[in-house]
Amino acid sequence: MRARVVRVGNKHIGGGFPIAIQSMCNTKTENVNATVEQILRLEAEGCEIVRVAVPNMEAAEAIAKIKPQIHIPLVADIHFDYRLAMEAMKNGVDKIRLNPGNIGSRDRVAEVVAMAKDKGIPIRIGVNGGSLEKELYQKYQGITPEALVESAMRHVAILDEMNFSDIVISLKASDIKLTVDSYRLLSQTVDYPLHLGITEAGTQFTGTVKSAIGIGILLFDGIGSTIRVSLTDDPVQEIKVAKKILEVMELRHFGIKMVSCPTCGRTEVDLVGIAKKLEERIQGIDKNITLAVMGCAVNGPGEAKEADIGIAGGKNEFLLFKKGVVVKKLKEDEVIEAVMAEIAEME
Repeated sequence: MRARVVRVGNKHIGGGFPIAIQSMCNTKTENVNATVEQILRLEAEGCEIVRVAVPNMEAAEAIAKIKPQIHIPLVADIHFDYRLAMEAMKNGVDKIRLNPGNIGSRDRVAEVVAMAKDKGIPIRIGVNGGSLEKELYQKYQGITPEALVESAMRHVAILDEMNFSDIVISLKASDIKLTVDSYRLLSQTVDYPLHLGITEAGTQFTGTVKSAIGIGILLFDGIGSTIRVSLTDDPVQEIKVAKKILEVMELRHFGIKMVSCPTCGRTEVDLVGIAKKLEERIQGIDKNITLAVMGCAVNGPGEAKEADIGIAGGKNEFLLFKKGVVVKKLKEDEVIEAVMAEIAEME
């Protein structure tokens, strides 16, 4: 599915543009210093769109102070009160997340839409399994893909009637199959950019697994223009996981790709420790190369021969190879610095 293009601040999503990585601050938005500090950390890790909660007018007013201090598009998360959407847009937000059917009368929705049109601000409709309308829950006898899609389309219809088309949609649930089936159904219905995620995915380990599976399935289907990995953790961890999902699926490139073997009884070096240290050292190096870290000759130059550079363990030593060709032997205590030196010389 190729979605229509929507501009969010200085970024475009949909069409043929790269899938964007998004996160959400867990600070109090009205605490400007804390929110800006967190956004800057997210930016440094690779976040490309960031959302903040706007539960009150103080938070909406804080956007005016936050926006000049950050460098990525800012999204305001609005629920129920149209005045918060108006204030957030007035103060420079780049996108608003709200459901038009939940913010009041048609006149109030029209006010929000008019300002969004005037300022070129898109609206993300976000439907969650946990907040499905009661009548839809009863109609479909539970939370189903059909119920979530109908809920989203009710909100889309309101914007359609007002000739507003800068729309992004998300359909999130904590259940992977429900989420995947819902997005698949929606993608057959509309061509708006879709924001992917598994909501309430859990703590870092569980949430990473659930998000990688759910988001990965949809990305393999060609569905999705932006992604957010939802973790009960520091939001910076969300960016790390999102980048890795896109990287291993070869949808985005973020630097050196490392492959490593799981080790076995043949291993006679501290491969686990060396692999972890190398993974840490290569972070932030923007080179499109593959590094292989292997425990023995079986998984060394043979299975990893396509790697640009690699090491294979022996008895207290390593072989250093490039494109499957052994170039030198290294002692275990010198292998990390030797690999980093070789990488530094590579284009």
